[in-house]
Amino acid sequence: MCGRFTLKSPGRVKFDHVDRSNLPSLFPRYNIAPSQNVLAIVQRCADREAALLQWGLIPSWSKEPKGFINARAETIEDKPSFSESFQRRRCLIPADGFYEWQRSGKVAQPYYFQMKDESPFAFAGIWDEWLGDGNSIASCAIITTRANELLASIHDRMPVILRPESQDQWLDDSEPVNLRSLLAPFPASEMTSHAVSYDVNYPKIDNEYLVRRVEPNLGVTPSLF
Repeated sequence: MCGRFTLKSPGRVKFDHVDRSNLPSLFPRYNIAPSQNVLAIVQRCADREAALLQWGLIPSWSKEPKGFINARAETIEDKPSFSESFQRRRCLIPADGFYEWQRSGKVAQPYYFQMKDESPFAFAGIWDEWLGDGNSIASCAIITTRANELLASIHDRMPVILRPESQDQWLDDSEPVNLRSLLAPFPASEMTSHAVSYDVNYPKIDNEYLVRRVEPNLGVTPSLF
């Protein structure tokens, strides 16, 4: 799964041909957690818009606002919660790193993953809009796939990262066979990782020190999320 990520350099995100008129000011984020608002680029008909969506996709037909933070690439076409969004409502979710946890018994050491040059990238996402009790919630989920070689020793899943040249296709293409080919592990050779503080387990902590390298320590038993 992908349960936390960063956008520590929002100023480096490119918004070419994207309407951002309704987007509030963006600040560095070091511990983006489920249920929080995340930056997303969505396509509405012929227009692209930068918006804040709640992380945790709530299907439009759901009776209550319970969301899914991730959608598995292998089953996204079959699961009722995700299939329509996969067909019609795909989005890009900008990030510049994400966290994953290596478990050892009851202990889980967090690791931070990013590009070797620390550049921003985009997760493949889907979105939907839920209406209920007089409220409207636009929400999203990050698609995950099998882990690449870098992540495999830490976790068996990773978020789908789209190359810049694939992002237009992800938003525009309506052919499932073409979209499926994009949902592959990102090359491990272009990424790097290191252990980080257990403080990332706490969503209220959103500080630059969370991404700093630490020595792995599986001798303590912190809580996860």
